[in-house]
Amino acid sequence: MNLCMVSTFDCTVDDFKAFVKEMESDISKFCSEYEIAEVNEHKAVTLANITDMEGFQELVTSPAVVEWDTANNCVDVIYSLEQMG
Repeated sequence: MNLCMVSTFDCTVDDFKAFVKEMESDISKFCSEYEIAEVNEHKAVTLANITDMEGFQELVTSPAVVEWDTANNCVDVIYSLEQMG
């Protein structure tokens, strides 16, 4: 399933990308590929191909992610994407 995640946060985009990089070994268990695009210094868009939705949900609700989100005032809005045509 392809997802688009729009994330806003108080930290910098570089801090956000560094946190995602730290989680990469966990992310690779349920995501075949992802790209992060900087919108501005406090907003990023992540496009991801999720191969295990349960694994994705477990990670994003894990204590480490919840703690990081709270500390950085991170809010994610997640959209499901479907190819047209």
